[in-house]
Amino acid sequence: MITLASGLSYFDLQFLGTRRIIATVVLHGPGGVAIIDPGPSSTLPALRAGLAQAGMAIADVRTILLTHIHLDHAGATGTLVGENPALRVHVHEKGAPHLADPSKLVASATRLWGDEMDRLWGEMRPVPSAAMVVLEGGERLAAGGRELDVAYTPGHASHHVSYFSADTGVAFVGDTAGVRIHDGGFVMPPTPPPDIDLEAWRASLDRIADWKPETLFVTHFGPSAPVGAHLAEMAEHLELTSRLVEASLARPGSDDTREEWFMQEIRRELRRRMGESDAQAYEVAGRFDLSWRGLARYWRKSASSTAERR
Repeated sequence: MITLASGLSYFDLQFLGTRRIIATVVLHGPGGVAIIDPGPSSTLPALRAGLAQAGMAIADVRTILLTHIHLDHAGATGTLVGENPALRVHVHEKGAPHLADPSKLVASATRLWGDEMDRLWGEMRPVPSAAMVVLEGGERLAAGGRELDVAYTPGHASHHVSYFSADTGVAFVGDTAGVRIHDGGFVMPPTPPPDIDLEAWRASLDRIADWKPETLFVTHFGPSAPVGAHLAEMAEHLELTSRLVEASLARPGSDDTREEWFMQEIRRELRRRMGESDAQAYEVAGRFDLSWRGLARYWRKSASSTAERR
């Protein structure tokens, strides 16, 4: 477990046996233990081991704070609540119904991941509604001995929130500030379907900047500073990837060939900046074909809305 500040740590969930793909945050103080994004059920052994190394157990956890309900962030939540019914789960109001009944979420993920679902993510159990604290954004809450501000930060997901610890200067931003596998590495926007919204995403980056954090904590992977440079690179690369997908849609051929063209362009960009193994780690953190599909859906919806207004 790596310490960020007194009572504030994180560790690596070793997703698929690979380092620096999924991080989970632990807040620990007089008010008990809180976890930000416990990860998927497939990494529960690593979660338990990480807590045990710090002298903690699931029974000590009082609060789970979810940035959003995608399986790599929230998949273990129902299992943890089943083990420790005293847990309270903070989640955005748009995500809460899908925690209570994850069948649609699991069905959607299964369309993307197929037979790999169990190996990648494990089981996603329901979370009882009584165990949830439903968020809108704008709240201030106490967890793990700290006060945290909550902001609604959609764009990557319509149910995404971020948390800010003013006393430490750390903003926990899930996927809103992208994927950065290594210090100083490329900031990659993860854009899977179904609800990518570029306008909302840009506003969310501004909302995070308004906190004036000293450090961003991204789930994939870990703390990042200086914040201004990170957010500027994220905005630049969100524009880059979205325009590549828009350009791909104008290319002749099938969606398969358009998707492949986009993936090769992104791989070329990564390999221009880093070694092969580091570049491959980005694909473990977020498949490039899914990023194409999310942005292709966005651009096609935008074109359809424009046509309807004419």
